Amino acid sequence: MTLQPPATLTSAPATQPATEVTLALEPGERWWGGAVEDAHALPYGGRRFTRDLAAPHASSALLEEGKPSNQAAPLLVSTTGRIVWSPRPFSFTFADGTLNARGHELVSERAGSTLGEAFRAASARYFPASGSTPARELFTAPQYNTWIEQPYHPTQASVLAYAQRILDAGMRPGTLFIDDCWSPDYGTWHFDPARFPDPAEMTRILHRQGFHVMLWVVPFVSPDSAAFRSLESEGLLVREASGRTAVRRWWNGLSAVLDLSHPRARTWMTDQLDRLVHDVGIDGFKFDGGDIRDFRADDLTAAGAQPVDQCEAWASLGSRYPFNEYRASWKSGGQPLAQRLQDKPPLWGPEGIGALIPEMLAQGMIGHPYVCPDMIGGGEITSMSTQTEIDQEFFVRYAQVAAMAPMAQFSVLPFRVLDARHLAAVEAALALRESLMPLISQLLDNAALTGEPMLRPMEYHATGMADVTDQYFLGPDLIVAPVIEPGARTRVVHLPDGQWRGLDGTAYEGPCTVTADVTLDSIPRFARQ
Repeated sequence: MTLQPPATLTSAPATQPATEVTLALEPGERWWGGAVEDAHALPYGGRRFTRDLAAPHASSALLEEGKPSNQAAPLLVSTTGRIVWSPRPFSFTFADGTLNARGHELVSERAGSTLGEAFRAASARYFPASGSTPARELFTAPQYNTWIEQPYHPTQASVLAYAQRILDAGMRPGTLFIDDCWSPDYGTWHFDPARFPDPAEMTRILHRQGFHVMLWVVPFVSPDSAAFRSLESEGLLVREASGRTAVRRWWNGLSAVLDLSHPRARTWMTDQLDRLVHDVGIDGFKFDGGDIRDFRADDLTAAGAQPVDQCEAWASLGSRYPFNEYRASWKSGGQPLAQRLQDKPPLWGPEGIGALIPEMLAQGMIGHPYVCPDMIGGGEITSMSTQTEIDQEFFVRYAQVAAMAPMAQFSVLPFRVLDARHLAAVEAALALRESLMPLISQLLDNAALTGEPMLRPMEYHATGMADVTDQYFLGPDLIVAPVIEPGARTRVVHLPDGQWRGLDGTAYEGPCTVTADVTLDSIPRFARQ
């Protein structure tokens, strides 16, 4: 595998005086951007909403538990072609028909008259597409993650058994993620020899079977480890304002944090990862952690970095490895980085499956076209571990959303938890995905050149549909409306201007609302004629 140089960092601590932008909202104007976890409030403009992009992107309760969040960017784009941008985080409020933004080096401009025109202009000017994509294999075949089946205890034997079960069930090999606890300590990035006696041989076997192999890593360092002592002595760890080495709580406990603003800290990290590539045959890495919440504004760092700068620096490492995945990033639009949604519980409604489409749309509208809707069935470990029985209908509907997304990732193996009827529905969704692969590949190539989302809000191609956020365009000519309600027998779909054809061949003249009959196998979609 050819390693790429890390992306150039563009953030720097603000030195300019604060500026303020106040815009009167135009009739019907709605806005996208900011933080992905605010997708429930998108599009902005219809009701009061406030966000400070410099603040951690999670509720106080989640922060106390060390819970993660998602991507964010200092960007707002509107349905009437307007843009608000800054190279630094800013705060904004929508209230009383007005947008007020306050920050540093704020830019407000008009770039057309539609959402699509505004996004394309913002992308070209502020986060241009890199011209390359993450590894195509992340899109063209399923992904498999050991996390839910083997939480905190993967071994060489269990990973190989997991892969063999996939093949024995007749599923296609794809990219296999070995998740948390494959190494002896955080920051000690080599395989634990007690559990992985010959990782190079394991990787060779997986490659022969048709899998690519990725490893989970974080920017944390276990206290009292040899890596901690070495990094601390070299000044490569974040320090608190008092000068002491910072030890931060995250979802796995307490750890020190790499000072990612220090070039030698980034080199130290990539040197370890490169050895895994060259010596073990690893194809790439799942870069977890690095959230804005893991850093503090008064931290002592090599470059005087703010939390957003550290988050951006963490994301910059991933472009070196075509096989990559991120869950948290700051202002990294246009880069060839695969972006996953934060871990989801196995719930119907807005906290679970109902969040997938709005959040993927939100990712795309801040410059992340290469999106993945978390692990099929849910990836939030506490909820997944305590559920007493798999909701098979939920699993199928989740798989259908993933099948119509840029990437589809399993952890729970469907043939282990589903009966024949529900398993057949998942297999049908994967078969549909295969049939759409020419379109997905075309959108992948387009995203590399233009930065455009692969999944697009309805408003992106159809004015007057900003508030429809439970369906989307997959490219400019296919509307997809996955079923996300339990026990559904119908699905309401809103069609814009133009001529559309449904799955049964029925033609529709838009704009109109269609109530489509659905079964367990249904993924409603309408093609432009």
